[in-house]
Amino acid sequence: MANNSATGGYLLPLLVSPPLEDAELEAVFQGYIAGVSGLPSNLVRTRWPAAGAEPPAPDQTWCLMDIRSQAADAAPAVTHDPAGEGTDSLVRHESIEVLCSMIGPRALRHAAQLRDGSAVPQNREALQAQDMAVTGAGPIQARHEQVNQQWIRQYDISLRFARRVKRVYPVLNLLSAPVTTHAASVSSTDFVNHLAD
Repeated sequence: MANNSATGGYLLPLLVSPPLEDAELEAVFQGYIAGVSGLPSNLVRTRWPAAGAEPPAPDQTWCLMDIRSQAADAAPAVTHDPAGEGTDSLVRHESIEVLCSMIGPRALRHAAQLRDGSAVPQNREALQAQDMAVTGAGPIQARHEQVNQQWIRQYDISLRFARRVKRVYPVLNLLSAPVTTHAASVSSTDFVNHLAD
């Protein structure tokens, strides 16, 4: 049984997800990159593919993507909800950087389409459903590489996303607490005399 504020010990969120993490978060970015860059979704891959996965043919343009960093704001907001037995909600904002490496004969075209298409409001709608938004794109940088006596065109671009994260913890309502109060006896003349000073 998981801990709550009555049992003591470490508290875990009531639900593991949201927010999306790991493969589920990568899938959101893969869909976004494919949709905005114009690449088929099967040609947008994570940088860490399954063992034995073959790269696309040299005449195809494709993308390797990975999440490079997730930075959280310094002070999340924690609020108590007294509904039911009570819970605490933690809300914070994250900045996420995703590196996209476009590889192949049309790599620059798709990198530029991704950069420019990220500014189009309609292209951001799928991200908004996940409490996310594009906040910017870095420069497109050439990273050409020679493989088997053949030059491979590669252009890298970093996209920056903002995300709202909410986690709910089992912090129960305070129903009662032992309280002792001590009152000093004060006469009305003491109060008046103090004010006169």
